[in-house]
Amino acid sequence: MTEQSNTGRIGGSGRRRKEPAKGRRAVTVVAWGAAALVVLGGSGLGYVYFKLNGNLQGVDINAQLGKNRPANVDNGSMDILVLGSDSRSGANGAYGRDEGAARSDTAMVVHVYEGHKKASVVSVPRDTLVERPACTDADGKRVPGEDRAMFNTAYEVGGPACAVKTVESMSGIRMDHYIEVDFTGFKKLIDELDGVEITTTKAIEDSKSHLDLEPGTHTLDGEQSLGLVRTRKSVGDGSDLGRIQLQQAFIKAFIDRVKDVGVFTDPKKLVDLADTATKAITPDSELDSVNELMGFAKGLGKLGPQDVQMITLPVAYDTADPNRVVPLEAAGRQVWTALKADLPIPASATKDAAKGQAEGVVK
Repeated sequence: MTEQSNTGRIGGSGRRRKEPAKGRRAVTVVAWGAAALVVLGGSGLGYVYFKLNGNLQGVDINAQLGKNRPANVDNGSMDILVLGSDSRSGANGAYGRDEGAARSDTAMVVHVYEGHKKASVVSVPRDTLVERPACTDADGKRVPGEDRAMFNTAYEVGGPACAVKTVESMSGIRMDHYIEVDFTGFKKLIDELDGVEITTTKAIEDSKSHLDLEPGTHTLDGEQSLGLVRTRKSVGDGSDLGRIQLQQAFIKAFIDRVKDVGVFTDPKKLVDLADTATKAITPDSELDSVNELMGFAKGLGKLGPQDVQMITLPVAYDTADPNRVVPLEAAGRQVWTALKADLPIPASATKDAAKGQAEGVVK
């Protein structure tokens, strides 16, 4: 059995990180999904506690990954892999045909700096061609590695642990936590928040994501929000890079909404939000209880949208297949080296990267 620590991290070895700073507010953000965590306020009602605990089903990533992982860096920072799953099973079937397995439709590495007052988010395009390492899935079956594999196939063939292992292999950074967000749960969470306000500078009309917005300011409900973060063909150059730019703009609007919702004046709203949020996520096994999530949330309570730097992993279009992208090695090293050292990502890292041409469409 993997030893559980009180440091709030995935890891059975390596040095411990410092305890997260305690914020005064127990409402936080964790980007798309890292944003999809609106956690508790300490109601103290036993039935609420057990209800929320019952919603949480953790994934024991430590047991699957073992000890062959990057060393844990003892600098007070925290790294979280956030995935949005595109499973088409159950209620998610409305968004497309089930092709046999879920994939990581959205992937973000969230780095929270020492002191937990700043964060950087690195979006990894799902179509990035990577060297996927050999993995062990949840059933103990070995999944062979593959060269030039699409990044999102790591989750498809090996589940959360394989996705974490692939990110750690790419970055050389140990992930402290894993959080997965479900389509349907995401939509319900936005509705519980009474929508998220965004402004579009251009019309967005996308038949695949079922989104139709004129230029101007809109309060998006859950269905529209899900459509926005999945819109691809009708913005920018139609690539996944453009969709990521929409997602990043939406996350900042989401963070604003969470901070403005005023849940402490409405206990029922607080409980409803917490109920929806805990149903929407699948965390790692070190965040699968109310107490652990409260500690995690309080440590991030000071973050606002102005405190979060968002970039896309520097990539170029693949010369053999323009529908795929490949990492720019030197630029990628700049990104991961900065985060490993708990430093801001230099602007030079993304200077020559491929752009999705959707920046500024949503703000």
